[in-house]
Amino acid sequence: MSRGTVAALGARLRARLGSGLRTGVRWKISAAIALVGALVAVALSLVVHNAARVSMLDNARDVQDERILYAQRIYETSGRTGQFGMKIDDPEMPRDLLAKVLTGRRATYVEDHAGGVPDIWAAVPLSDGHILSLHTRFTDRSATVMKDLDQALVIGSISVVFGGCALGVLIGGQLSRRLRKAATAAQEVARGETDVSVRDAIGGVVRDETDDLARSVDAMADALKQRLEAERRVTADIAHELRTPVTGLLTAAELLPPGRPTELVRDRAQAMRTLVEDVLEVARLDSAAERAELQDLMLGEFVTRRIAVLNSDVRVTVVHESEVTTDPRRLERILGNLLANAAKHGKPPVEVSVEGRVVRVRDHGPGFPAGLLEEGPSRFRTGSTDRAGVGHGLGLTIAAGQARVLGARLTFRNVTPAGAGPEDPAEGAVAVLWLPEHAPTNTGSFPILQLPDKYK
Repeated sequence: MSRGTVAALGARLRARLGSGLRTGVRWKISAAIALVGALVAVALSLVVHNAARVSMLDNARDVQDERILYAQRIYETSGRTGQFGMKIDDPEMPRDLLAKVLTGRRATYVEDHAGGVPDIWAAVPLSDGHILSLHTRFTDRSATVMKDLDQALVIGSISVVFGGCALGVLIGGQLSRRLRKAATAAQEVARGETDVSVRDAIGGVVRDETDDLARSVDAMADALKQRLEAERRVTADIAHELRTPVTGLLTAAELLPPGRPTELVRDRAQAMRTLVEDVLEVARLDSAAERAELQDLMLGEFVTRRIAVLNSDVRVTVVHESEVTTDPRRLERILGNLLANAAKHGKPPVEVSVEGRVVRVRDHGPGFPAGLLEEGPSRFRTGSTDRAGVGHGLGLTIAAGQARVLGARLTFRNVTPAGAGPEDPAEGAVAVLWLPEHAPTNTGSFPILQLPDKYK
């Protein structure tokens, strides 16, 4: 692997870590429960192991103590030392045990060996000054019991860990599903679906914090919807009230004598009238009351004919013809606004291509501003100074609203040269209209009956 490849992989890893590793709630809960279960299982296993070992060693010492008493009686009565492997003054006796016996006490002692079975000692001082001792190994049966116990503890600990993981996945999965449903419903609300309720979307019998979150999101959505509706009504009312005086102003301007001042007045009056009509159209689109009048048409042929009327300097390329069901009036409105935006803010040549159900409008100007690419078109926002300064930002807003009525999708992107960085200037802007495959019945649109040619 080359050094450049290693550097590229390192850059990707740093970028990934820098943006934060994304994990699901269910796996976090599962990992937490498994970790806690593992810690508890290890702690209990250690406690049980030590308690069992201490209990068995205590029992072994009690047995050894009984044996040393019995061996002492045999030695003092008969002088024999062959019982239980007893020894007199055994030189291998542990020093700690010898120290206790020299004080005149009978004692037992456990001598541990590294990784081995412990030795059980017992010793008692005799009346003749000698020391009688017994030395046996920890019984094989006890060692087997400890081994079986350790194996059972290991199996139990592993079962607890896997059981905790499964429980965490179940609990986390339910919570994750509710959160995903809430996020999906919130996205639908953000897209303008006014009849969506996050609280109804998550459902469920058990009530938890996600219900509080859903109620808060629904309350916020309702408040925002009411505020937007109030703003829309105010905007529509103002534009409607302005329509009559602006129309009168335009009519009065037509009666002025010819001259440069008259042309300026007519131009400004016409611009004001266009602005008022655009504001009213935006208000109607925001109210979601617009309905498309659907017709079947050949998209490439329609776009070619309409653009020839709108702007004969625009070159149209039909890559692939397709029949679509759409509203021709609204489609023409979208095309006109896209061409007007390209003419105002872009640079020639302006090119239009039709490929199936996709229409692309491209210019060779400085490109769309970053805010429009990130958030979409917004009214009365014309972007940065390199692609603004003319208009009110309503053209693309109307085009996007009309696309929604058609059930279509309108996207925007910039054309950048190969290998260009984020700070390099764009070589053009592209607006792409994606018409739906089927008629947009979900927008409340309706078809227009096609009459035979003899009745037209």
